[in-house]
Amino acid sequence: MPVESGSSGAARQAKQKRKSHSLSIRRTNSTEQERSGLQRDLLEGQSSDNLDSFMRMEDTKLPLSLRTNLLDLFSQIEREFENLYLENIELRREIESLNDRLAADGQTVEGADLAKGALKTKASHSTSQLSQKLKTTYKASTSKPRSNSCHARVVGGSRNFNVPSWELWGGDSWIVSSFKATTTRAVCQLVKEYVGHRDGIWDLSITRTQPVVLGTASADHTAMLWSIETGKCLLKYLGHQGSVNSIKFHPTEQMALTASGDQTAHIWRYMVQLPTPQPVADTAQTPCEDDVDFSDKDDADGEVEGPNDCPSVRVPTTTLRSHQGVVIAADWLVGGKQVVTASWDRAANLYDVETSELVHSLTGHDQELTHCCTHPNQRLVVTSSRDTTFRLWDFRDPSIHSVNVFQGHTDTVTSAVFTVGDNVVSGSDDRTVKVWDLKNMRSPIATIRTDSAVNRISVSVNQKIIALPHDNRQVRLFDMSGVRLARLPRSNRQGHRRMVCCSAWCEDNSTCNLFTCGFDRQAIGWNINIPALLQEK
Repeated sequence: MPVESGSSGAARQAKQKRKSHSLSIRRTNSTEQERSGLQRDLLEGQSSDNLDSFMRMEDTKLPLSLRTNLLDLFSQIEREFENLYLENIELRREIESLNDRLAADGQTVEGADLAKGALKTKASHSTSQLSQKLKTTYKASTSKPRSNSCHARVVGGSRNFNVPSWELWGGDSWIVSSFKATTTRAVCQLVKEYVGHRDGIWDLSITRTQPVVLGTASADHTAMLWSIETGKCLLKYLGHQGSVNSIKFHPTEQMALTASGDQTAHIWRYMVQLPTPQPVADTAQTPCEDDVDFSDKDDADGEVEGPNDCPSVRVPTTTLRSHQGVVIAADWLVGGKQVVTASWDRAANLYDVETSELVHSLTGHDQELTHCCTHPNQRLVVTSSRDTTFRLWDFRDPSIHSVNVFQGHTDTVTSAVFTVGDNVVSGSDDRTVKVWDLKNMRSPIATIRTDSAVNRISVSVNQKIIALPHDNRQVRLFDMSGVRLARLPRSNRQGHRRMVCCSAWCEDNSTCNLFTCGFDRQAIGWNINIPALLQEK
């Protein structure tokens, strides 16, 4: 028949363009024996007549032109993937060759300065091309763990991947970043672990008045205050009936603001006395680029005994009620006379602290809110949402309350925070962090692409270093231009063992200047050698 003849010609043409693989088209009206035999012959590339016979057996209703177009498209796809595969193989050969040459000279790739080398340029270009082509084909991220049998188990719906050993991961970031010097003088050292919560820790914050203590908010319905130097619990707040989702401290008084899953926010006063600091153990310094261990060992699964002798507060000074859903975050406006809360009821509320009255209800988000943050010096509020946007609310003029909507992300915006200057930094489940200029927020001035969802970020006040807590248990440091500075060390012996939920800087503290917390029920204090970190940039 003419249809069959045309199909055979198209099939032969497609077959001639193939090198080592062939496309098999399966139909349910073929018997299992005939199908398996023909498919085996096609994959082995034994005869083009087999493909012709296979096509004649099909009882198809597709027009000739459509079938021809489909075969042509499939052949193009196959050629494209074959080219990508060959590019990948060639790139790996060049890397191995470079390794061999450097090993012969007594050096390693990690210690080499390839900033101006041709290989780095070619690696970045080729890998970027590979990443873009695969993203265009699949409409999804190409990020993969590095290990063949890696199980990245993350709370909150992340996936497990089993990755062939030849695949590139993380788009165009891994190969280039693997050349980053690991002999850097910048040191990121784990100093103290704060253990006592019975469930995951969502948020943490550092007091802005003396005495300086660490506050944590946990899913175990409690908030705790800790001595930074000794790691001892100083106070426990027991006033909430649901998960405590955030904690922030008053700018000038000893008051804390907590948001909870019980649909309320509480303001409560605290008084703590710092214990006598003990000498800090002289632990070995750990390079920032410590190898990642993705084993499923999880020491946090056992029951953790909380600090029984810790004093507690059970009654808040003020209870803020008006939300119809989980209150996910809260923060103090500049001056501390008003607070803003963000809820899963898709609204953010502005309250007067003294009267606890609702001043404004900030509506407009299409889905649940995930975070809110206030500017340190101006009456500005930024709210983040699952609707992939964040909004900037301006209360500087009492008569005009303007709002700007920013749509730079493609997934949930997990947090957006102000810097001391005129910037906003936003993080998202789309695995990106974007830096925005308040004076021109039409498009970000820098975009950081990572291999895992980003949670509640923080920016250091003096040096503006962004700390990124990830779903995959990593914490990375970047500058405001998007340059990666370090990755905090993590292994089975130290670091977080589950999703890292939040980070917070405290640059003035001599013991720990960065804090992180996660769903492994612990907070960690780090000492970051910032001058050396910036010197190695």
